[in-house]
Amino acid sequence: MVKNKKIKKKVIKTKKIAKIAKTTPKVIEEKLGKEIGKITHYFDKIKVAVVEMTSGIKLGDKIRIKGFTTDFSQEVKSMQLEHKKIKEAKNGQAIGLKVEQEVKEHDRVYLE
Repeated sequence: MVKNKKIKKKVIKTKKIAKIAKTTPKVIEEKLGKEIGKITHYFDKIKVAVVEMTSGIKLGDKIRIKGFTTDFSQEVKSMQLEHKKIKEAKNGQAIGLKVEQEVKEHDRVYLE
């Protein structure tokens, strides 16, 4: 009988975790905005992050960069693609983005 209670508790806990996992992307999008990319590298001396884009972005857009130790918002003021200034970045591009604070690899970039 004790074994059955333990199994039931595990099943209930697993169902709760699965329910949370399904709703998490929606909750994140509501709080942070739409995810548009991920930081793949950071050049600390020039404060430029390499962002692997999953959606489009243009100059003047307001973005939020969030990670385990990172959380700040800024306006997009400067972007480059292969050392050439660009006004708009598209899905699939790896761009250089001038950032105001230090970022880490795997931080996420959201459009506010």
